[in-house]
Amino acid sequence: MRRSQGVSFGLLLLLASCRSPDPQIFTLQPVPGATIATPPVVVEVRRPGLAGYLDRSSIVVKNADYRIDVNSGTRWAEPLGDMIGRVLAQDVSQRLPGSSVFAESGGISTQADLRVDLDVQRFDRAGDGVVRLDGEMAIETASGHRRISARPIALQLRAPGDDATALAAAMSTLLSQAADQLAQDIALRGTK
Repeated sequence: MRRSQGVSFGLLLLLASCRSPDPQIFTLQPVPGATIATPPVVVEVRRPGLAGYLDRSSIVVKNADYRIDVNSGTRWAEPLGDMIGRVLAQDVSQRLPGSSVFAESGGISTQADLRVDLDVQRFDRAGDGVVRLDGEMAIETASGHRRISARPIALQLRAPGDDATALAAAMSTLLSQAADQLAQDIALRGTK
């Protein structure tokens, strides 16, 4: 009896020592930009569409030579689509003082004047080390669905390093550049 208990205890110790380390958790963060004077508006940033290869908890660290590299030791702190929507809403809100900007996936439920849609086709680091955000974005009126603007986005930036922290920082900056474009389109809505 004691021998089997010793073997069981030994197996438990072996399994515990083989446990993989906890993954590192990363998030995107808002990046301040120039503010634009515009009449107050209520904007809903809808949950972005994501290319299927990005819709995972592990971070896609590289997309090159027909291969996707995923770092199994890193994770996003929340679903990437929800995080992109939340951070984009924060970025646009900072650029449009006096306006109310909220993410569809958040707790706010009110009638918006405008809706923002984003379709992310690529958001990763290429083989050359450049981080790319490619996709489409559109703004429409919430009632009547009248299109205000629709445009492709093709933004790129060299990451300040090769690790996941540098990748998250570059992705945050690219998202803020998309917010710059959205804020300008929202501000120009009255002239179209």
